[in-house]
Amino acid sequence: MYVPHDVSNLVEEYRSLFDEVGDDTLDSLKETLMHEAEWTAGAAEHLLQLATEYGSFMLRNALAIALALDIEDGELGF
Repeated sequence: MYVPHDVSNLVEEYRSLFDEVGDDTLDSLKETLMHEAEWTAGAAEHLLQLATEYGSFMLRNALAIALALDIEDGELGF
C-alpha cells in the first residue's frame, strides 16, 4: 500500500542501492539512479542537487508541506 508520508522504505531502497555502488561521487550516484532506479539523467541530477544543496532538514520540511498541500508532482514535471 502506498503511504506518501512514510518514506522509510524508500530511504532503505536508496541506501541499499548506493551501498552497492561503493563510490559516492555524484557522477556514480547519478549513473546508479539512471540505471537502477530508472530516473532520467536530468531528474537524477536534480535529485542529487537537491539533496546536496538542501539536505534532509530542509527537504523533510518541504516534503511535509507538499504532503499537507497534496502536491504529488511539482511544477517541474518530474
